[in-house]
Amino acid sequence: MASTLAPITSTLAAVTASAPPKYDNLWMLILGFIIAFVLAFSVGANDVANSFGTAVGSGVVTLKQACILASIFETVGSALLGAKVSETIRKGLIDVEKYNATQDLLMAGSVSAMFGSAVWQLVASFLKLPISGTHCIVGATIGFSLVAKGQEGIKWSELIKIVMSWFVSPLLSGIMSGILFFLVRAFILRKPSLWSSHQTLAFPSAQHIV
Repeated sequence: MASTLAPITSTLAAVTASAPPKYDNLWMLILGFIIAFVLAFSVGANDVANSFGTAVGSGVVTLKQACILASIFETVGSALLGAKVSETIRKGLIDVEKYNATQDLLMAGSVSAMFGSAVWQLVASFLKLPISGTHCIVGATIGFSLVAKGQEGIKWSELIKIVMSWFVSPLLSGIMSGILFFLVRAFILRKPSLWSSHQTLAFPSAQHIV
C-alpha cells in the first residue's frame, strides 16, 4: 500500500517544487490521484490474498472477516510503517536530480508508472495470477526512467539491494515458517494426552454450569 502511493508523492513534490506553481500541470496531478486509487484497488484485489488466502482457505476466518481485517491492518500498516518504503520508491530507485530541469517529465513518468502497474495487476487478478504489487511498481518506475534518462537515471546499487531482498525474503519466510511449524507440531499437535486431560476436566465443569 505504501509503495502504491509513492509515485503520486513524487508527482506532488514535482508540482510544489515549481516556483511559481505551474497550474498547467494540475490536470496531471488530479489524474495521478485517480490512478493512485485505481492502483490501490488493484493491489488490494491481488495482494490481499497473500495475507489471508491461507486463513480463509483453512476456515479460520470467513471471507467477510478477512476483508474487514485487511482493510484495518493494511491501512494502519501503510500509515505507520510505510513512509520509508514510499521514500525508497519515490527517490531511492531513480536519480531525481536528473529531473530538476524537467519536472514535467518526472510527473508524466510517475503517472505512467502507476498506470502501467495498475493495469497489469488488474489483468493478473482477472487471470487469477498472484503477483507482487511492489515488483510491479518498481519495474514500472525503472522502465520509465530508462526510457526518459537512460541508465544514468537509475540508482543501480539500490536496485540491486531490492532485487536481492526478493530472493532473501522467501528464503527467510520459509525458514521461519518451518521453525514455527516444528514448534507447534512438537509442543501442541503431538501432545494429545495433555489436551485430552484438559478436555476431561473442562467438559464436566461446563455441563454443571449449563
